[in-house]
Amino acid sequence: MTKHAPYERTRRAAETARIKEIEAAWYASTPVEIARAFERDVAVARARGPLEPPPNQAPGTRPNPPAPGREPRPEKDDRHARGGRS
Repeated sequence: MTKHAPYERTRRAAETARIKEIEAAWYASTPVEIARAFERDVAVARARGPLEPPPNQAPGTRPNPPAPGREPRPEKDDRHARGGRS
């Protein structure tokens, strides 16, 4: 776990408190029906959970060929795998 200096912890606590004040003021300034709709949308999004990551490529697409000079190396030849010469 990371240790933080006491002044950093107090600064973060003050930031968190200030953000909560700003959120409360924003929430109080919005009309009731918009605030309720926002709450419903947030509840639906939280119930859904995180989205699946998108696939790397669309199905059926060919991968791009390697850039010139970046081709993969050819496979090594195992002629001398036993240690003797042929």
